[in-house]
Amino acid sequence: MLVYHQEKSKFLDDVLSGEIADIIKAKLSECGFSGGSPSEYASWDNSMHFMSSILYDPRIPDEADISIEYGIPLTSKRVDFIITGSDADNHDNVVIIELKQWTTCQKVSDIEKHTVRAFVGGDQRDVPHPCYQAYSYKVHICNYAEAASDPNLFIYPTAYCHNFKEEDRQIIEDPIYSTWLKMAPLFLKKDAKKLADFIAGKICKKSPHGDLLYEIDHGRIKPAKALQDCLASLMKGNKDFQLMDEQITIYDKCLKAYTECEKDKQKRVLIIEGGPGTGKSVLAVNLLYEFTSGKRCNPGLAAYLTKNSAPRKSYLKLLAGADIEANVKVSELFRSPFGLSNLPNDFYDVLLIDEAHRLVSKMYGDWNGENQIKECIEASRLSIFFIDDSQRISTKDIGSVDSIIDWAIKLGVSPQNIHYGNGYKLSAQFRCNGSDAYINFIDNLLGIQQTANTSLNDLEFDFRVYDDPSTMREELRKRNGNNKARMVAGYCYDWNVKNKKGDWDIIIGPSFKAKWNLDGKSELWAIRSDSFDEVGCIHTCQGLEFDYVGVIIGKDLLYRDGRVMTNRAAVSKDDKSSGIAHCKDEKLADQLLKNTYKVLLSRGQKGCYVYAEDEALRNYLKKMIGQGE
Repeated sequence: MLVYHQEKSKFLDDVLSGEIADIIKAKLSECGFSGGSPSEYASWDNSMHFMSSILYDPRIPDEADISIEYGIPLTSKRVDFIITGSDADNHDNVVIIELKQWTTCQKVSDIEKHTVRAFVGGDQRDVPHPCYQAYSYKVHICNYAEAASDPNLFIYPTAYCHNFKEEDRQIIEDPIYSTWLKMAPLFLKKDAKKLADFIAGKICKKSPHGDLLYEIDHGRIKPAKALQDCLASLMKGNKDFQLMDEQITIYDKCLKAYTECEKDKQKRVLIIEGGPGTGKSVLAVNLLYEFTSGKRCNPGLAAYLTKNSAPRKSYLKLLAGADIEANVKVSELFRSPFGLSNLPNDFYDVLLIDEAHRLVSKMYGDWNGENQIKECIEASRLSIFFIDDSQRISTKDIGSVDSIIDWAIKLGVSPQNIHYGNGYKLSAQFRCNGSDAYINFIDNLLGIQQTANTSLNDLEFDFRVYDDPSTMREELRKRNGNNKARMVAGYCYDWNVKNKKGDWDIIIGPSFKAKWNLDGKSELWAIRSDSFDEVGCIHTCQGLEFDYVGVIIGKDLLYRDGRVMTNRAAVSKDDKSSGIAHCKDEKLADQLLKNTYKVLLSRGQKGCYVYAEDEALRNYLKKMIGQGE
């Protein structure tokens, strides 16, 4: 998304007038982005003066296009500064500049090759090396913006640390960062002339093809690289998902913990928190590849573990035939937590426990364990839990940050080897068109927590409310060209087909009939080419994502007396998994129902279509998004 976007001459005027920071802040608000804190405002004011000094170079044309705080497609990340135009050979070029205020930084360790420690946000923090950060932004733009894949368009990432002390150059240019320094040239305080030379060599006139960044931003978005589609390629070593910002610093911390476990043979527990769409599963699978391939550390016995069978079965299906390390069977890479109690202590070098909030105590009668958190820690020397406490959807779910810490301490893990909290949280949004505002809107709508986002005005996310589920289904069908649109529903509807009580499970009005995904292939519902007309449940979509999702909200969610409220009396009697209908704790039942709909409403990368059986709720949703006004 274009925030500030002007020709060079206008940018220089805005800086000279002292208005540039105010203009950027206002534009961010207009575009629906958060931002503009006193520290960020000061950084704009400071950095833009440095950039204006660079751009006064007459070799860089006044018509060159400047963009500040460019919103990267399908993420909540923004690029600091971009210049576009053409070179002397008429090549179209885009120069990305990651700006930093730092005066110095520190190397964290020889293992953490993507990370430096710098003074950020009032404290010393582990952050991505600026050259890696700029490079990852380039890769993400190329992955998702169709115009950026034009072979005649060249994107050059760079980093400019305009306050950085010359005597500390050897730190930020340490050989461990050599890959990123080659991918994205680094310019420090004394390199202003070199940066001007670099830009002038790429951009000496306006592109004859018009405004390049406008074409990138307003052009077609490629089919989204949902994790389930790119997994086989990723496991072959192709980086379909380039980790960004806090993802990559946490990735480095995990590799460091793994190396330390190899050395001292002590147990370690890492807890990585992140809401829907923040890239927990992407990070977990990237780590699985590293731990099993031996690319950056000694290969070990590792597994990706999740209680939810849908992502696990989908990943296994997609990995069939992929070139994974010969000594590791595909089926051993993706496993269930059931049966861990039968394994010896430290059987695994590392377990990557995704959807850790779904772990349970003893159930089903088919295993002899006591508690799946306990079994995970016992079975692995390094246990990495990926968790979102607000995604618990069943009374049986016991996973929480506190319970993991408690079990780690009970099992003798040294407190210094239990890592969580600051530095281990994912916040950037990679779903819902990269909109933090949309997730905040859902939280506010459902009453999970109050946020400032009480409407979806000006949000570039395709959210619609329908009065008829059949119309919603047909609109969704139009967007299923790449098999990336699906319908999902809450707990309200009976399992008639499975229980031989009828030919349809969900019947609404005179025209809408549908079946649950219960034909013996439910775990593969998200990727099967023939499953569009089936409706997915929470268990077959949690942990997965689509381009577009259609959500059928049953009568367990109503709008009464000026608020959205739950009605667990409407939960189907055939629901044997959530425990909501018979939960004695009203507050817990209310929370689980809201969590369920938050998960369903956050499965779409590009859009979410909604039909609510409760007419009052439909009307309220329309009002909230300004539909029909």
